[in-house]
Amino acid sequence: MNISKVTSQENILLVGFPSNGLVGTFTISYLIHNLDMKQIGEIDHPDLPPTLFVEDGEILPPIRIYKKNNIFVIMSDLPFDPYLAYDFAESILQYCKKNDIQKIIIVSGMETINKDPKAPKIYGLVTHQSLEEVLYTNQISKFLTGSIFGTDAAMITVFRKSKIPALILYTECHPFFPDPEASIIAITTIAKVLNIKVDTTDIQKKMERLRIQHRNLMEETIRALQQQQLENQPSRAPQIYR
Repeated sequence: MNISKVTSQENILLVGFPSNGLVGTFTISYLIHNLDMKQIGEIDHPDLPPTLFVEDGEILPPIRIYKKNNIFVIMSDLPFDPYLAYDFAESILQYCKKNDIQKIIIVSGMETINKDPKAPKIYGLVTHQSLEEVLYTNQISKFLTGSIFGTDAAMITVFRKSKIPALILYTECHPFFPDPEASIIAITTIAKVLNIKVDTTDIQKKMERLRIQHRNLMEETIRALQQQQLENQPSRAPQIYR
């Protein structure tokens, strides 16, 4: 895949996939359309279920790569089972190395039943100390305590061992229903981090339609998350607790 390199600004990769509240899906999809990004490639895997999507008559693969200027995007419309999560993370790391990506931003949801629907909070986690300043500058609260599993954990594990720093943004969201409201704060936070302008008027007008359209994907995502939780339960106590 031939991609022109941008030397005046650092190359940044945004990553989104179905997770709690579909926050990553809503956020990245909206940014792609709002910024008029162009699809430049796709990621395939022999173990992915045979799935295609159609949008405005165009056939789309489930994992797509987009680009505009120095901003790259990798978006998946399929939730991953535990066996594919690490392959997905490794393929993104290799893509970053080949295309001189200096940092990545991963967007996900943090399940919170008692959140304020009008003001969900966003938290950040970084794999390298070099991104701590991004949290401070953009007034993003640090994710201090909790458990991470599944695709999120696979991504963090792979990138914390690499030289490419990753910022993971977790927005409070409903755990069982599509939550486009939560994605708005993720969109505006990313816009601040990247110093770009993004109008969220359109997504605010389509809240109910987005919830209805994405019910099936939310059900698939919940099943995948439950499977990831089961797969990640240790069969015996960790050494430190013996």
